[in-house]
Amino acid sequence: MTTTFGSPDRPEPPEHPEPALSVRQVLSLERVLAGEPEVVAGAARLDRPVRWVHVAEASDVGVMLSGGEMVLTTGVLLAGDEEKQAEYIRSLHHAEAAAVVLGLGRAFPTPPDVMRRAAERCGLPLIVLHRPFPFAELTEEVQSRLVRRKFAAVSLSESVRTALTGLITTGAPLQRLLDEVAQHSACPVVLTNLAHRVLATAGERPAVDDVLRDWERISRQAGGSEGDGWIRAELGGRGERWGRIVLCGYRGDTATGRLLADRAAEALVLHRMLGSNTGCSWEEQSAQSLLTDLVSGVVPARQLLPRARAAGLPVNRRAFVPLVVRDKDPARLDRVLRMLGLSGLVAELADGAVAVLLSLARDQDAQALTAHFAARLRTESGTPGTVVAAADPRTAWDDVPAGLREAQHVADAVADSAAALDLPAVVRLRDVHLRGLIRLLRDDPHVQSFAERELDGLLRGPDEETAALLSVLRTYLATGRNKSRTAQLHHVSRPALYRRLEAIQGRLGVDLDDFEQAASVHIALLAHDAQQG
Repeated sequence: MTTTFGSPDRPEPPEHPEPALSVRQVLSLERVLAGEPEVVAGAARLDRPVRWVHVAEASDVGVMLSGGEMVLTTGVLLAGDEEKQAEYIRSLHHAEAAAVVLGLGRAFPTPPDVMRRAAERCGLPLIVLHRPFPFAELTEEVQSRLVRRKFAAVSLSESVRTALTGLITTGAPLQRLLDEVAQHSACPVVLTNLAHRVLATAGERPAVDDVLRDWERISRQAGGSEGDGWIRAELGGRGERWGRIVLCGYRGDTATGRLLADRAAEALVLHRMLGSNTGCSWEEQSAQSLLTDLVSGVVPARQLLPRARAAGLPVNRRAFVPLVVRDKDPARLDRVLRMLGLSGLVAELADGAVAVLLSLARDQDAQALTAHFAARLRTESGTPGTVVAAADPRTAWDDVPAGLREAQHVADAVADSAAALDLPAVVRLRDVHLRGLIRLLRDDPHVQSFAERELDGLLRGPDEETAALLSVLRTYLATGRNKSRTAQLHHVSRPALYRRLEAIQGRLGVDLDDFEQAASVHIALLAHDAQQG
């Protein structure tokens, strides 16, 4: 196979500083092009890195090499001896030379067949120069470029290390570190656990989405090699590995990519050892980011599907059950999921609620499994009043954000009254009635004004007394004005309760035995609680 260099359409060399030049890049240098180089063997190996340039004529030149050299020769000591010519190529091959460049002239006016065949068998690039060319110029050019590139690589390494260390010392989150790595590498960056589950990503969103679209397949195919710019570095310490960082489609030199990945790995290990400022594991942060984006609706659900799939959530032909729980321990919910063998994501949302997105096979009984999850959660938490707010199952991924918001709305509606209302373990939208409506209207100025007007006499009292009376009023109305139940829940006697109810009626100027007045106060209190929440 013959390849001629000097085409005006040849690609521009990468912009990234690289510690080595490839054979192809050396042949693209202007000084080399002046010699009219032609590849007569080993054209498939032109991306080999050139560590150094060496001029040698002896047939046993291999003993003087350490690997990675581009060897220049005129062949003057090889002319007329085919065995020496073959041995010369074999010696270079055994020494792992990058390539051999033969200057055509008196010794070899045309490319020698023996050397060409031997080089082709060995896979060693053999290049001939058709015009006279001072080897000293090539040596000087390549050596100076290699030195500059090695210096640039060291500089890049220190620059990346300094930037990442600075971010860690200021308490930057994991995402900020990955963004910095993506900026230096100019390609998608993916952080995974050992099961290839994606924990975090960085880079241009369209490029990241392309990588994640078929992540399970391509990550396992490319995970063990560095072909096509896929470069990875293992994460771990003390003899234990727990993840990896992957540069996906890095366009620069492989050695530079490895350098970037290694610097990133060092920083990520340090970041994990020191602990993030959120106190969450990387797995928890990953789920939190995904579910928060789903709830907010800022990112279309369809664009989040690759992230969900790459995070290990089953998404093909599934039913998704959105749940929200008022629980201060997200790890407990995750533990219950694992105990029941259910697939799903668990994450704490911004308002302190914990979102759970179950992924079930469509033939599974979603209602029964949700009830089983809620019952087990009550057992694990030791709190009988713990309720799970649930939306109906969604079979379309695009409907999941609305389902999560519905579950969040239900959780908000019963946040303060679960025990008083004696709610079931699983609460749905149909269970919250008026309370749910008031939650939806809580920001309406008319509703706010109504609540202030109705409760004014009670809210203007001393803080401690007001809080105590509001608590009694809330329970009394939530239980349907059941005095016995209210006294029991507040651990007071019936006469003590009567005195408090009289105080409430006196300050509000209402008769709570009158249904309409009690209903008005109840609506005002629901609106007040919704606004406070």
